Amino acid sequence: MKKWSFGTGALIGGLLTAALTGILYLGRQWINLPFLPFDIFNWIARELPGDLVTFGIDLMIDSMLLFGISVVDTAKVAERIMAITLFLVGGVFAGAIYFAVINFRQAKADTFSGLVMSAIFGLPINAISLVISSSTVAPILILLWLALTFLAWGIALSFCYRRLTSIERIDEAAPPLKSDAEPRTAQKIGRRQFLIQLGAATATITVIGSGLGAILATSVRRRREQELAASMAHQSEGSSDSPFPNSSDPVIPVPGTRPEYTPIKDHYQVFLQTEPTIIDEASWLLPITGLVNNPMMLTLADMQNNYAARHQYVTLTCISGRVGTSLISTTQWTGVSVQDVLADAGLQGGARYLWIQSGDGFYETVDLDLIAADERIMFCYAWDGNILPKDHGFPLRIWIPDLYGMKQPKWITSIEVTDEYRDGYWVERNWDKVAQVKATSVIDTVAVNAIIEDGNERLVPIGGIAYAGARGISKVELRVDGGVWEEAQLRAPLSETTWIIWRYEWPFAAGNHTFEVRCAEADGTPQIEESKRARPDGSSGIHTREASI
Repeated sequence: MKKWSFGTGALIGGLLTAALTGILYLGRQWINLPFLPFDIFNWIARELPGDLVTFGIDLMIDSMLLFGISVVDTAKVAERIMAITLFLVGGVFAGAIYFAVINFRQAKADTFSGLVMSAIFGLPINAISLVISSSTVAPILILLWLALTFLAWGIALSFCYRRLTSIERIDEAAPPLKSDAEPRTAQKIGRRQFLIQLGAATATITVIGSGLGAILATSVRRRREQELAASMAHQSEGSSDSPFPNSSDPVIPVPGTRPEYTPIKDHYQVFLQTEPTIIDEASWLLPITGLVNNPMMLTLADMQNNYAARHQYVTLTCISGRVGTSLISTTQWTGVSVQDVLADAGLQGGARYLWIQSGDGFYETVDLDLIAADERIMFCYAWDGNILPKDHGFPLRIWIPDLYGMKQPKWITSIEVTDEYRDGYWVERNWDKVAQVKATSVIDTVAVNAIIEDGNERLVPIGGIAYAGARGISKVELRVDGGVWEEAQLRAPLSETTWIIWRYEWPFAAGNHTFEVRCAEADGTPQIEESKRARPDGSSGIHTREASI
């Protein structure tokens, strides 16, 4: 009798795990049960050494840039694909090992052996999921769901082995065909037909589970969009529906320059897990504990009703972005001054830091001296005059001027006032402790289709943005083909904490050209021109753009 190969076990393990993935995805979208591929990927990313995680992030971003793929639009999609692929690979190995062990030990592939394999494959994964999952379903129901799905996977695995074995036995027992006889039609399907039918069955389960899950996910997303559109409370006078403070500025952005004010749907997202953390407002309370005279438990309504609202146009950027990154956006933030909240809590002597924890497992330390020196530091609960979007940190996030996003927790769930400094999530993974934004300037467009006729002169408008955190921009200069640096026009910023739009009109010259841009901060400090990768304190260098005119 034939011994079924390692490869056959791998194939069957992969097919069954694909079906399992579809079922788990449907459970996730149906009643928020754990989706194990994402949970395992999130756990691995959290537990791996920081240098290795950063290497993986850099490799992914560099690959996207190499092929001209948008990092903002596809980075999380790539992570999710990797997570599902990793889970499928685990199932492939589990199936291969099961077949190999049964063959080696000449053991019986009964239901019990399949259940043992499902336990070996499933128990570690399920344990990790129970620890890391953000599911709101009762733990006992989660355990029951995961047990049933993995037991079914193990039973199906053992069944497939037995079925293949029985097919082989039938083929071995069949009498040889006479040379002049018509081909024998076996009552039992052959090995190849069985694998084809298995593939069709698992593909059907996978497609149905994934398809229904996608329909449910779309429904949930639309409901969130409707909630966002309906929640116009705390509308600020400076929202995107009202005139911007620089609306009368004579410097007009060049066509093709990114929007000065980023629509919420286009605001970049960076978060730890494969999916945003969703927190239910009804059950959310913010404890402020530690070295305070009056420990507090605040609701979102407390934040909105008990403190004066602050509105600030803010540009936020990610420390892992390259020069010219799209991981930068501008919108209006609304919230309350952290100073005001801490005044009600009453800081005790010796209090030096806030230890902030988030619903996605993130954590960060904020120096109280920094808070005391800047009343703009806010607990933010709204963007663009509307309640903070759920996938951008709802119900609460903090904003600290002049720092990269890695220092600014969202989905905040607890705050402890302490006298002890603790490294934050990314600082533990060897990113910079301060993470101050570096000055940067970017060429967004060389508008060859918007050439200006000025008498006998033809001018090519060139535009982009420059940003230096809360330190402001005093000058932007452009150079063409290594020539002389020429100063650009600057449009007034939306606030002292946003990027500026710049414009330069270059005398037309046909040919292929290289354009470079640089800027200086408000006090004249030039941006760093030396090219440097993002790790550990942000990228630097001159942004260039080539154009054929």
